[in-house]
Amino acid sequence: MISLKQLHYALAVEKTLHFKKAAEACNVSQSALSTAITELEKQLGMTIFERNNKKVLVTDEGQVILSKAKRVKLEVDELLQLASADQQPFSNAMTIGVIPTIGPYLLPKVLPEMRKNYPAFKLKILEEQSHILVDMVRNGDIDAAILALPFSIDGLMSFEFWQEDFYWVSHKDECPSQLQEITSEELEVEKLMLLKDGHCLKDHALAACSLQNKKQDSDFDSASLHTLIQMVAGKLGTTLVPQMALDQLIYSESELRAVHLNEPGPHRTIALIIRPNYIRTNEITLLKEIFHKELIKKCIE
Repeated sequence: MISLKQLHYALAVEKTLHFKKAAEACNVSQSALSTAITELEKQLGMTIFERNNKKVLVTDEGQVILSKAKRVKLEVDELLQLASADQQPFSNAMTIGVIPTIGPYLLPKVLPEMRKNYPAFKLKILEEQSHILVDMVRNGDIDAAILALPFSIDGLMSFEFWQEDFYWVSHKDECPSQLQEITSEELEVEKLMLLKDGHCLKDHALAACSLQNKKQDSDFDSASLHTLIQMVAGKLGTTLVPQMALDQLIYSESELRAVHLNEPGPHRTIALIIRPNYIRTNEITLLKEIFHKELIKKCIE
């Protein structure tokens, strides 16, 4: 009979495409994992993985089997969650993904309140880009994800808890002291530095300024808001920063000024993303309320 353990091992191999790495992820010996996979293939009468000394490939038949295995895993996970549904909120561990342009600025504002109210809550945070987190939520690899919208989340549910605008950041020597608002038409586009492609913050910033087709100088290609801010401090250009990040990125830099981007908003919406059949929706609702309350306290003067 096919076991859940065999399916778990097979999904680990699919994820890593490497038997040794899959065994390490499952905390078993490579020989035990390999034996379990071989027995699974024997029971099914088909080859799931092609392997040699250099690489592992998933066969066409294997793709079908692994797709069904993922659904079985989700059903089992939900069954286990049902068994604990009547317990106190946050009695069980939870894994939440967050994108790099939200995590460093949101988590310090909300986690202290979570620890205060639910000291026993075991929360694991995983930082990845939006498209990866969406797939992980769909596959049941994580419980939920914190994303910036708009972003394609077809088939998933969103719980919005924050809306914000962007602020134009420049060196104080290059910004009139009386300037309080700036429009996209007033921006010097050739000096505007944004994150590299693949970060939704860049897409949202360009959309807010109606500059979706803007091409950046490769010299200004960065994966970090902190790096962009240091470049602005060095008078290499200007950038756009979300309201949530101002206290950490701007206010500690006396050489910088932040001016509100006067374009129709909100420029981005922050939300928790889950699967439609996720059992712990009540806890996601609680997280949403706590996050919103703490952001109101710490971002609105």
